[in-house]
Amino acid sequence: MAKKSSSSSSKGKNKIRKVMKEKKEGTLKSGRSGKKVTSRKQAVAIALSEARRAGAKIPKKKATKKTATKKKSAAKKSR
Repeated sequence: MAKKSSSSSSKGKNKIRKVMKEKKEGTLKSGRSGKKVTSRKQAVAIALSEARRAGAKIPKKKATKKTATKKKSAAKKSR
């Protein structure tokens, strides 16, 4: 039987699974304040940050393209 590897991706998956289960049960607390987390988006953010801290290779959120919108607004202002 093949041995299950403990790669960084499986670390991340396990951490995210654990945090989302805590959120569902209502036992997930936010970091500094210790208040109960009710938002799904906040739970995902907590899960990803904990997984990164554990050493999982999770890509960062893609940044929006702000330079194109800045150029357009600057061009409109100069007219």
